[in-house]
Amino acid sequence: MQLIKLRIENDAMDIAYYPTADGPATTRYAIAYNPDQSISDNLENIKVRLAGLKFDAAILENGLDYDFSDTIVGVNYDRIDVGLALTNLLNIPVVSRTAVDRDGLVAAVKAKKAYLKWHLDYYGKYEGVRNNGQEAMLTVGNGYFGLRGAYVESRADKNNYPGTYVADVFDQETTTIKGHDVVNEDLVNLPNAQFMTFGVDHQAPFEINDRDIQDVYRSLDLKTGILTTTMLIQLQSGHMLQVQSQKLANMQAWHRFSIRYTVTPLNFSGSLQLTSEIDGSVVNGNVSRYNVFDQHHLKLLGMESCANTMFLAGQTKTSKINYTIGAKLTSPDCDTSDLIALKHQPQGIQQVLSLNVQANKAYTFDKDVVIATSNVADDAALTHVPTALAQASFDDTVKASRDYWDQTWQDADIKIRGDLTSQRLTRVNIYHSFVSTAALESGQLDASVGARGLHGEAYRGHVFWDEMFMLPFYTLHRPALAKQLLLYRYHRLPAARANAKAAGFSGAMYPWQSAQKGDEQSQFTHLNPITQAWDPDNSRLQRHVSLDIAYDVWTYYHTTLDRDFLANYGMEMLLSIAEFWISKATYDETTGRYSIAGVMGPDEFHENYPNHQTPGLKNNAYTNIMVAWLFDTIAQLRDQLDNAAYQKAAAAANFNTDLANKMTDISHKLTLEINHSGIIAQFEGYFNLPTLDFRAYRQKFGDISRMDRILKAEGKTPDAYQVAKQADALMAFYNFDVPTVQKLIKQLGYTLPKEYLTHNIQYYLERTTHGSTLSRIVYAVLNQLDENYDQAWSLFSEALFSDYYDIQGGTTAEGIHLGVMCATLLLETRNFGGVSVLGEQLQVSPQLPEHWQSLKFKHTFRGTHYTFVINHEKLTITADQKQPITIAGKDYQLQAKKPLTVAYAHN
Repeated sequence: MQLIKLRIENDAMDIAYYPTADGPATTRYAIAYNPDQSISDNLENIKVRLAGLKFDAAILENGLDYDFSDTIVGVNYDRIDVGLALTNLLNIPVVSRTAVDRDGLVAAVKAKKAYLKWHLDYYGKYEGVRNNGQEAMLTVGNGYFGLRGAYVESRADKNNYPGTYVADVFDQETTTIKGHDVVNEDLVNLPNAQFMTFGVDHQAPFEINDRDIQDVYRSLDLKTGILTTTMLIQLQSGHMLQVQSQKLANMQAWHRFSIRYTVTPLNFSGSLQLTSEIDGSVVNGNVSRYNVFDQHHLKLLGMESCANTMFLAGQTKTSKINYTIGAKLTSPDCDTSDLIALKHQPQGIQQVLSLNVQANKAYTFDKDVVIATSNVADDAALTHVPTALAQASFDDTVKASRDYWDQTWQDADIKIRGDLTSQRLTRVNIYHSFVSTAALESGQLDASVGARGLHGEAYRGHVFWDEMFMLPFYTLHRPALAKQLLLYRYHRLPAARANAKAAGFSGAMYPWQSAQKGDEQSQFTHLNPITQAWDPDNSRLQRHVSLDIAYDVWTYYHTTLDRDFLANYGMEMLLSIAEFWISKATYDETTGRYSIAGVMGPDEFHENYPNHQTPGLKNNAYTNIMVAWLFDTIAQLRDQLDNAAYQKAAAAANFNTDLANKMTDISHKLTLEINHSGIIAQFEGYFNLPTLDFRAYRQKFGDISRMDRILKAEGKTPDAYQVAKQADALMAFYNFDVPTVQKLIKQLGYTLPKEYLTHNIQYYLERTTHGSTLSRIVYAVLNQLDENYDQAWSLFSEALFSDYYDIQGGTTAEGIHLGVMCATLLLETRNFGGVSVLGEQLQVSPQLPEHWQSLKFKHTFRGTHYTFVINHEKLTITADQKQPITIAGKDYQLQAKKPLTVAYAHN
C-alpha cells in the first residue's frame, strides 16, 4: 500500500511519501500554511507538490479528539476535517493515526473506504448560498414531500432555508410590475414542521449563529436515508452542550417524517427547555430573484393542540389546496404530556417542554410529523392525520426507510471499484433520484418530478424536458414509476390540445414549463440580473418538449413492451403530438421540402433572427430530426397494436388517414442545412452568423456560461452570434445511436461525408458555453462516441461534481439538478458499461474509464432482470430468463440464471 503521512499545524504542513506501507519515506515536503489563503487553497498546494506520485491512502498523524470525525485538525485558530477535504482533493481515504494504531492500517483503510462510499458529509459552518447548497444536497424526502437538509433549529434567513415541498402542490399569484400583471405558479413552501430547538434556564431559545456554534458536522447516510447533524455549542452564558438531530422521511407511509433530537449538557446541571413548532408564517423565499413577486401562498385555517400533539391546517390562496400538518412530541426520558406548555401564535403553534437535566447525560426527544393535502387520490388522508400521527414513531420510520433503501440499493445500485469519489457521488445521485419520486410509484399522486426535484424553488418547481434525461434510468429500475411520470403528461393532454389551439395549431402542444394543470407557465419577460432590465422571454418556443415527451413514451414502451400503456395512453399521446407538428410544417413549392418555423432549440440563447421582430427560428436541426423520427416511430408502433386499439387511439386524437399520409410525406422532406464539411446547422441561417472571441471574453469575465446575459449587458444579443448555451444540433445523437440518426438524415435526402461526426462535435464544442449542466452530459456522450475518451471523462466528471461543488455559482442552493443526476447514471451504464437498450435485444460493448477497476449494475429490460459485472478484460452477465444478447459485436445466448463470462477487447 502506497501512503502519504500528513501532519498539519498552525504554520506548516509536513507531508511524507511512502512507496510501501512498511518502507522508509522517499519524499518529504514542508509546506508553509498561508493564513491569507483559504483552507482549500492551502490544501491545493499539497496536491501540486504530490503531482506524479501514486498513493492509496493517507494517514493523519495529529487529528483532534472528536466523536464525529477523527481526521479534524486545528489550523490557524480554525478547524478543518482534513480527511474529508483530502478525500475530495485526492480521491483517497484518509485515516487517523489513532485508527491505525487501534485497528491496523489495512482494516482502518477498509473501514474508511466503506464509510466514504455511503455517506455525504459536510464539516464546519458555512453561510449564504454555500450553506443553502449543502441544504439542498442533504434533503430528505420520499417523492411525496421533500425537506431541505437545513438545521432543525433554523428559520429562513440569509444563511438558512428550511423548505418543505409536497409534490404537485402549486399556487398562482399575480404581481403588478411596471404597469402590467405578471402571473407565477409556484411549488409552495409549506409550513415548517421541522423546527426544534432548546433553551437553558428559561433563557431565550438557541438560534443558529456563528457565535455559539463551536463545531458542526452533518452526515447523510445514503444506505438508510438518515441525516445526522451534530453540533458542539457554547452559549454566551457559558453553558456547553452537544446537540444531535436525526431526520428522515418514511419511505412507505409517505405522509410521515421523524426527527430524533438529543441534547447533552456538558458542563452544567439545571433546567432545559425543548421547543417544537409548526411555523405557518413561511413564504417562498429560496430564490432571491423571485422576491420582486408576491411569494405569499398560504392561508391559515386553524390550529389545535392536545397534550403532546398539535395540528395546523391551511389552504393555498389561489389553487385552494387544503393541507393539514400534525406533530407529536415524545421522549423516553420523561412523560411529555405532563410537561408540555402549548403556545398558539398568529401563524403557528408551539410546544415547549421543560425538565431538569444533569451534566453529561443525554436527553432524547422524538418529533413525529404527518403531512397531508387534498391534492392526492386518497382524499381521506386529511381526516386521517390524527390517526396516522398516533401510529407514528421514530423507530417505525427508521424501519420503513431501511427496508425501502435496502431493496432500492439491491435493484438500482451502481458499484464502481477504483474510484472512491465517483462511487460516492453516483450513490448521491441515485439517492436523490428516489427522494424526488418514490411515492409517485403508488399511483395516488397526479404529479411528475420537477427539474429541481423537491429540493428548492428554482424554476418554481416546474416540470421541463429534463424528464427525458431522467426517465431512462427510472424505466430500467422502476418501470412502474416511469409509467406514472408519463401518466402525468397523459392527464394533461387536454391542456396540451388547448395550448396548441390557442397558438393556432392542431393536435397537442405541451408547454415548455408545466405545473399543476399542464398549461404554459413560461414567462413573457425575464429579468437580466446584470442589466436589471426586463427582456422578452420566448423560451416557450422550445416546442421540442413535445418531441421529448414522445421520446419518453417510446423509451418506456421499447424498454417494457407494455402494450396496455401503448394502447390506452401512449399511442394517443404520440398521434396528438404528431398532429401538432403536421399542422406546424409548411411546404415550399420551390425547394420541394417542408419547413418548421417559429421554434427554439435546446440551446436557449437563440430566440429569433437578428433584427427580426418575429420570434423563433426556422428548421432547427434537433426539432426536425426528432419530427422525422416521431413520424417513423408511429408507423412502426402501429404494427404492434391490433387495429381496434389503434383506431381507438386515433379517434381520441382526431387523427385520420389524410394526416397519416401527410405524416409520411413530411418525414421524407423536412429541411436541414448541412455544409460541405458535413456540419449540421443548428438552424437555417446559422452559418451566416459571426463567431465570438471566447478567449477575450473569458479573460474579461472568467465564467462565460451565461454568455447571453453578458452580451445583452454590452448592448448586443446572442441571437447575432454562433454561440450556444448547451448541446442543440447534435442532441439526437444523445437520444439514439449513430446509425439511427444517420438513417433519419439519409431518409430526408442528405448525404454526410466521412468524419462528419468528429467535425460536428469539434465545431459545436468550440461554440458552446455549457450554461446548462446538461450540456456536459450530452457532450460527454458525444465525445465517447467519437473515441475522445479523455474529454468525455472530463465532461462527465464535471457533470458528476456539478451539484456537489455547485459549479454554477449558487444554483444548487435553489435545488439540485435532477436531470443531470439521472443522466450521469445512464451514462455510466450505457456508455462506460456499454449496455445499450436501443435495439430489440441488449447490446454490450464496454468502454470503462482507465482508472475504474470494475463496474457492476442491474437492468430490467422487457421483463428480464440482468446483472452486469464488467472490468477491462471481461464481463459477466446473468439473466433470470433465457435471452439472446450481443457482446462486442458477437451474438450469444444467455441461459436462465447461468452467468456468462466473455473476454472482450477494449477499442
